[in-house]
Amino acid sequence: MQKSVSIVIPNYNGKHLLEQYLPSVFIAAENAQTDFEVIVIDDGSKDDSISFIKQHYENIKLLVNDQNRGFSYTCNHGIKASKHELILLLNSDVKLDPDYFSAQWKYFQREDTFGVMARIMSFDETRIEDAARLLYYSGCRIKANKFYHCENPNDDHVYTAYLSGANALVDAKKLKALGGFDEIYSPFSSEDFDLSLRAWQLGWKCYYEHQSFCYHHVSGSTKTQIKSKFIKKVYYRNRFILQRIHLNGMRLSLLPFYLFFAEIIPKLLTGKFWVWDAYQQYLATFHSIEHSRNQLASLKRQHHSSKGISDIRKIINQSIVGKNIKRL
Repeated sequence: MQKSVSIVIPNYNGKHLLEQYLPSVFIAAENAQTDFEVIVIDDGSKDDSISFIKQHYENIKLLVNDQNRGFSYTCNHGIKASKHELILLLNSDVKLDPDYFSAQWKYFQREDTFGVMARIMSFDETRIEDAARLLYYSGCRIKANKFYHCENPNDDHVYTAYLSGANALVDAKKLKALGGFDEIYSPFSSEDFDLSLRAWQLGWKCYYEHQSFCYHHVSGSTKTQIKSKFIKKVYYRNRFILQRIHLNGMRLSLLPFYLFFAEIIPKLLTGKFWVWDAYQQYLATFHSIEHSRNQLASLKRQHHSSKGISDIRKIINQSIVGKNIKRL
């Protein structure tokens, strides 16, 4: 049941990562014995990434952004250029296992599959960095930072709240129907969570496959290149944005009070003044947030879906009843 695959890799000043990990990508793709293409999208690198690819990988489809535009735009550039049935969204700091794809084909026999992600291991192979995620509410926040996996290796019906943008094999047609990543989250952070929540709300499933794995070079692609305060501001701004896009009812009504009294004031009192900038940037995106909410509502009408966050949470929680799961 192999399907053809477009492997989409965003790159920013990652020549050293491409040198190390592109060989693993080609080995895994060739072992899959299916048609594939590798697309690298350069996001305004100042290193020798472009010349390195041109010199050593003539078979890579190289796309170059006109300027540095961030993760969502860069991935979307590659998604639009892709031609195969499935798209593997892959960070440049991830090394694939040689047998990476073999356990994942089965998910795409199901018509409602959006995508599947593999187990992400630390590079020293001592711990699991990312696995299936449970979805839950914490006050007026939607969270998915509780990891788990099933102890039974034959259990292939493991849902995850979202697919990591570092490693997600997705149905190309469905991904393009969603419009790819929402670029409101540029330059980075929360876009993969948002994408998966939108897919779930259209009635599509996100899975986790424990028998398929890859290795993550910690902080290899972003955190080493950008100042910490800037990362924190973007992270919190986007976290606020995600809540406002996906919450509804009473939680949405209470969100302004929750953000101010549970997020902003406590951090200001402890000297984390950068949070005020994050909050101001969030407020400045309200028009774009409404556009994203309206787009999601329109897609749900087109796909005859009324699912919300509470419904997704219920589906995932019910799926683990009676299973031997291990929480991480």
